[in-house]
Amino acid sequence: MFREVSSPVMSVESLEMDGFPTIWEPGEHPVSLTALGLVPMGDQVIRLTMATTRKDGVRILRDTGRGVSGPLASVTLWDHRMAVAPDPAGTGKTLFRDQLIFRTGALTLASWPVFWSIWQWRLHQLKRLAPNWSLDLGVDEPVRPGAAEPRESGVTS
Repeated sequence: MFREVSSPVMSVESLEMDGFPTIWEPGEHPVSLTALGLVPMGDQVIRLTMATTRKDGVRILRDTGRGVSGPLASVTLWDHRMAVAPDPAGTGKTLFRDQLIFRTGALTLASWPVFWSIWQWRLHQLKRLAPNWSLDLGVDEPVRPGAAEPRESGVTS
């Protein structure tokens, strides 16, 4: 999903030995980014934390990573939060909120239109792709090698 919502504005390649995980775990995940598939933007570390136990049902994914090379290294603050929750209006739909706070020193104001444009593209892609997603973490979580098989829920006779 990460690559899909970024494409083709940003191409993202995992620098982890096994590539992108099916399910992102908290911790650091190195990636390399290329703008429009042509312009190297450098390497970045995605540093994830997750809050999934809130009583109101909101799940929050937070990335406080950093750029480590190329133009990405000019980003001095990166605080990206995505929150997902059931629609409080009870429609059965999902409420998604996405916030990015960043700084690039003296270039922050000049960088804003670039980040804004990328975030608008991501939003467009999320809206386009979301109706076809079928994995619900915690409900449809894939079985990992060596893990116990999940118990089936429901009524048995």
